Amino acid sequence: MITKEFDTIAAISTPLGEGAIGIVRISGSQAFEIASRIFKGKDINRLASHTINYGHVYDPDRHEILDEVMLTVMKAPKTFTREDVIEINTHGGIAVTNEILQLLIRQGARMAEPGEFTKRAFLNGRVDLTQAEAVMDLIRAKTDKAMNNAVRQLDGSLSHLIKETRQEILHTLAQVEVNIDYPEYDDVEEATTAIIQEKTLEFQQLLEGLLRTAKRGKILREGISTAIIGRPNVGKSSLLNNLLREEKAIVTDIEGTTRDVIEEYVSIKGIPLKLIDTAGIRDTDDLVEKIGVERSRKALSEADLVLLVLNASEPLTDQDRQLLNLSDKSRRIILLNKTDLEIRINQDELPDDCIPISVLQNKNIDHIEDKINDLFFENAKQIEQDATYLSNTRHISLIEQAVASLQAVNDGLALGMPVDLLQVDLTRCWEILGEITGEAAPDELITQLFSQFCLGK
Repeated sequence: MITKEFDTIAAISTPLGEGAIGIVRISGSQAFEIASRIFKGKDINRLASHTINYGHVYDPDRHEILDEVMLTVMKAPKTFTREDVIEINTHGGIAVTNEILQLLIRQGARMAEPGEFTKRAFLNGRVDLTQAEAVMDLIRAKTDKAMNNAVRQLDGSLSHLIKETRQEILHTLAQVEVNIDYPEYDDVEEATTAIIQEKTLEFQQLLEGLLRTAKRGKILREGISTAIIGRPNVGKSSLLNNLLREEKAIVTDIEGTTRDVIEEYVSIKGIPLKLIDTAGIRDTDDLVEKIGVERSRKALSEADLVLLVLNASEPLTDQDRQLLNLSDKSRRIILLNKTDLEIRINQDELPDDCIPISVLQNKNIDHIEDKINDLFFENAKQIEQDATYLSNTRHISLIEQAVASLQAVNDGLALGMPVDLLQVDLTRCWEILGEITGEAAPDELITQLFSQFCLGK
């Protein structure tokens, strides 16, 4: 693999702030030369690759030492970018890491753009687009399941499947061309049509199978938007605090304490939930609370999951019945809270699958987690074992377009269209799949994708 020649870039690769270490990364053909000008220690050019070395960062213009550091040397092509890479491990402070970055820029490096290290890895053939996007999925993963799925995609599970499918499509197109150009039998049109029909069905089944995994893939990647609703003072905020294992929301006996929507992430058996604690939905003359109620209604309409909390120690009210009706079309779990008190709610008016809980006594909270898992994942083991599934919105859209192209081939077959016209749609499917891995992606798309990455990655 011959890497492309780029200028040398530098960036801080750790979050700014106080910490044990901060890492400043340099990549490019002049990485060693630039680092040598500011490093007091062993001769960088004589160091073995993939070693970490003690020394000091020195400002040659001001003749002063900036920090005591550990410097890592990684020689091309066995690096993430397939270029020479230097990483300077400095003490984790905003001032010192910024000062070292500015020093490298004064010595000839350029400030890296967002995602430029990963972009160079892609351009130099180190990763394809699916693997590059998996890097950001891994950084943003909120649960162990999301992390594991990102790691599998980073290892190339999805790209391998897509590349294999593209190769099979290309082989089919080539076979069709051979049959047309060098017919060995009289019924070449019929035989060629049969090949296209068989292979198109095979490709379509494979891609539609991938699309069926998209729902749970997006859930693991983006989380389940979960609205906690109920009339005031039924225990919504207490439930939120219980699930979060911390006192995030203010809890009092005063109705209308929660005035706005509170959003927090929590992992339920490896599934990320974006919990939305809403203001109690009721008619009110309080202007601030009224705004909160309207936001609650909006959160309810947009939520993937609704946790409807009712007070089991009181009879159903008109407000409760209104919320039951409002959430009837939603995927919901009805929770009967305060079962540690005398039960006064009429359960005959409620569905059979309500879950009795007591947030105060932490009773049956685990049943909520089991119900969520049942609602969104019928087979939990399949989630763990399934190494290839869609979670990225861009991938899902492109697979849908590829399936539409294959369907166009099927429609053409049914209408008896000529083989050369069928080839157009099959070729289009091959091109669309190439956009997923980056083999046929336009430059504008690549620039846009990597602009979403963080600096230093």
